[in-house]
Amino acid sequence: MPTIRPTDNGKPCVNPCMGWTMHFYSNIPTNYGSQLEPSDTVADFPGLSTVFLRIPWAFLEPQEGLFNWALLDTPAQRWISQGKKVAISLTCSESWLRFATPEWVFKAGAKSVSFNMGTGPSADGSLVDPIFDDRIFLKKLEAFLMAAGARYDQNPNVEFVDVGSFGLWGEGHTMMSSHFPQKRVMSCLKKHFDLHKKAFPNTLLYISDDIAGPETPGSHFPETDLALAMDIGLRDDSILVQPPPKSWFHAQMAQAFWPKHPVVLEHEHYGGSLARGAWSKPLLLKSVEDYHASFISIHWWPRIELEGNRDIIERINLRMGYRLQLRKLSLPDSVAIGEWFDVESTWANAGVAPCYPGGFMALTLKDEKGGIVSLMVDEGLDMRSLAVAAPGRAPETSHQARFAVGLVAPTTKAGTYSLWVSVGQRDGTPVMELPLDGSDGAKRYRIGELQVTGTQKGW
Repeated sequence: MPTIRPTDNGKPCVNPCMGWTMHFYSNIPTNYGSQLEPSDTVADFPGLSTVFLRIPWAFLEPQEGLFNWALLDTPAQRWISQGKKVAISLTCSESWLRFATPEWVFKAGAKSVSFNMGTGPSADGSLVDPIFDDRIFLKKLEAFLMAAGARYDQNPNVEFVDVGSFGLWGEGHTMMSSHFPQKRVMSCLKKHFDLHKKAFPNTLLYISDDIAGPETPGSHFPETDLALAMDIGLRDDSILVQPPPKSWFHAQMAQAFWPKHPVVLEHEHYGGSLARGAWSKPLLLKSVEDYHASFISIHWWPRIELEGNRDIIERINLRMGYRLQLRKLSLPDSVAIGEWFDVESTWANAGVAPCYPGGFMALTLKDEKGGIVSLMVDEGLDMRSLAVAAPGRAPETSHQARFAVGLVAPTTKAGTYSLWVSVGQRDGTPVMELPLDGSDGAKRYRIGELQVTGTQKGW
């Protein structure tokens, strides 16, 4: 039985549940998509899969019940048109905007705290926070989130949504802002988690690691354990803020999260990290390994970040998330129409994280016009089950499947057909990019030929 041994082409794969996330809005609307032309999707950034839109509630609902969804939908469409995804974070507290929570919420009776950035509550503070467990605030927030959920939950173009409604910048802390009482944090978080789960029951939700304390190392905290129990994922917000040895604090925390959901890494604003001497290419790569990260931010003007880091970006793309490698495929040189034959495939995941969406190998035979003659799916091996390991040590998994070409129908003639491999849904619809050359543009990859002999039985 001949064996085909495809070779990894070293190119980035843009797949579900992984990739570089570009901050089009990073709280402030002009950061960092404002300098891009309306047609620009930063397609030259290798591995970019998601556009990230983090923006205050006040801009999306300037009047109660009047929604400015165009703020999200306008930039999103240019990436969606290229087959990319959208991630959303809706915040209620900012260090640069007096009313991140709309002013009309407070006029309706929600209690508030005035504060100055860094020093905390002050009667004449220039910034305003809601009291995050105030009844009226939560009622208005729920209505807003339900409207957002009606629009974006179950939307196949949305990759994930942050729980961004508690704390400064949506990061889950108030130590530099309104000093929300620590004894009420857990009950308050539960309310915010519940609201997001109600509004987005079908969408992967994330919380910032900072809800447990930005610089508190450790594996388990009540706040993040609650999130984990409620099936909410983890983003580290942010790494490389400070020089080593304080480059990050919560890689241990991530160990409970990454086996269940993709972990998101947000690095510090690139320019600020450079200025403080905190930026390190080797450490950026190490963070991917330590966190088993599936997403990493582009947290700066994207092409400036690319120009300064192309070499490490290319290395990260070989490890971030999952990387499905077909190591071997064994099958006969020829098969007879309507007769069963065995195929053995060997796969490995060369990434740091599981293939969370799962997927199944399909073999496709095409004629000289590109028409599909036969589609055969191996449902016995789910790519979600492939184990991850250190670089260069990905374990191989082999599986044998039995197929037939032209059994009963559709009409099949003898001949030599091109052989294509893909990974995707159980019905054979390709979903995953593979690191192989020879794509047909629909995520099928030519790996050889197969001769089909005999005559199809008539019925």
